[in-house]
Amino acid sequence: MELRRSQFRQRGLPHTLVVLTDLRRALREEERLAWQRLVRVLGHEINNSLAPIRSIAEHLREQLARPSNERASDLEEDLTGGLEVIARRSASLTRFLAAYARLARLPPPTFASVEVAAWAGRVAALERRVRVIVEPGPDAVLQADGDQLDQLLINLVRNAADAVLQAGAGEVRVRWRVDAGQLALAVVDDGMGLAETANLFVPFFTTKPDGSGIGLVLARQIAEAHGGALSLTNRSDGRRGCEACVTIGTSSARPLSQSA
Repeated sequence: MELRRSQFRQRGLPHTLVVLTDLRRALREEERLAWQRLVRVLGHEINNSLAPIRSIAEHLREQLARPSNERASDLEEDLTGGLEVIARRSASLTRFLAAYARLARLPPPTFASVEVAAWAGRVAALERRVRVIVEPGPDAVLQADGDQLDQLLINLVRNAADAVLQAGAGEVRVRWRVDAGQLALAVVDDGMGLAETANLFVPFFTTKPDGSGIGLVLARQIAEAHGGALSLTNRSDGRRGCEACVTIGTSSARPLSQSA
């Protein structure tokens, strides 16, 4: 239910207008649309894997059903190639379903002290395809789930590196600041930037050939589980590229000198 109140005067006398709105129908409609979008994306991704598997399996079955003297001379090569495609698409579908399970079963964070500089450096060292620079920042400690934060930042750095590779040159920078106890960590890349942002956080939506469409969704879910937020925008400094910014609430960030 939504309660709204406003003041007005009539014939010189003050009055209060109270409006009570039942939002349950609207919320149910939003939930229904969300499920429709999810089922549509799931169906699309699963069919993308099952369609070639079905087609190749049918082709191989027809080849094997022929008498041995009528079979193509390169049947063994066809069988090998077809089974390789089936194996690849099956593995892709397995990865897709595993990604869905990770999103659906993210456990509550287990809070412990996480030093921001060590966290950023640890994750940056994992990316070897492009140069990742960790800029010096203020000493800070988070009360957070270190494993989940690693996964969040790994996804952001990997996306940034992918963008740089697609652009052909550039680097990735990780920087952070603490304002009034609130951490803001940014991953900035020299990629091509964002053409559109409507589907950035739609589960399983991806423009990458081998993408799962789960990385940004999972990263945002982790940020929100820590009382924070994740945003993704084109760079505001006039240069080409993208900036992913993670903010963690004031209850989870404090200067290192105050940690105990």
